[in-house]
Amino acid sequence: MAKTSPPVRSRPVRSRGMRGPALVAGAVALLGGLTACGDGAATNAPRPTAADRATATDGPAPTGRGTGSPTPSPPQAAAESPTAGDTAASASSSARTDGRCHSSELRARVGRVDPGAGQRNFPVVLTNVSDRTCTLYGYPGTAFVDASGRQLGPDPRRAPSAPETVTLTPGASAWSGLSFASPEISGARAATPDALLVTPPDERNSLEVHWTAGEVPVGGNESTVSVTALAPGTGP
Repeated sequence: MAKTSPPVRSRPVRSRGMRGPALVAGAVALLGGLTACGDGAATNAPRPTAADRATATDGPAPTGRGTGSPTPSPPQAAAESPTAGDTAASASSSARTDGRCHSSELRARVGRVDPGAGQRNFPVVLTNVSDRTCTLYGYPGTAFVDASGRQLGPDPRRAPSAPETVTLTPGASAWSGLSFASPEISGARAATPDALLVTPPDERNSLEVHWTAGEVPVGGNESTVSVTALAPGTGP
């Protein structure tokens, strides 16, 4: 008797055609997720700065050469600005090297009278009392004043003469002739001054010399007082 085979149960058959689209769809979804993750990282990353872009494209930042903007130098004002001590030293140096004798470096005196033909002549002497060599050129300023400092008579006039540069070493002197007609002879109005003010050439500060030579003319037609240009020495 022939053996009968057991009945075969039927199983649902899955279509192979459905597996391909499902796999493709899953791959697309996975790729989309990866792409989304990549886009998020790029969005959250810090943006490159202008310096980063310049470094990436042009190399190192400019250093002041070529077409780059110059790099500012460190401030040096404090090192170059003169201090008060430097300014004082500079002024002192200028005073000692400009050549001209200053009032503070001179002493004035009036020499002995030299009378002659109704005239009274006096040497006005300027002596270098500083420790440097300096020069004088031209006429000194002179004026008679009373005890209160008020000027007596007009300014003396400059007698015709040829000025020369007088070089004074320490202790050396220069002189100018101060002359006027004797008031007793000329009949000019006279006064006895307290002092003679002497101003060195190109200076503003006067040197005061006590006057002991009596009356001087201060008014009238014969009251002219004259001075000559400075010359080396202490007088005739």
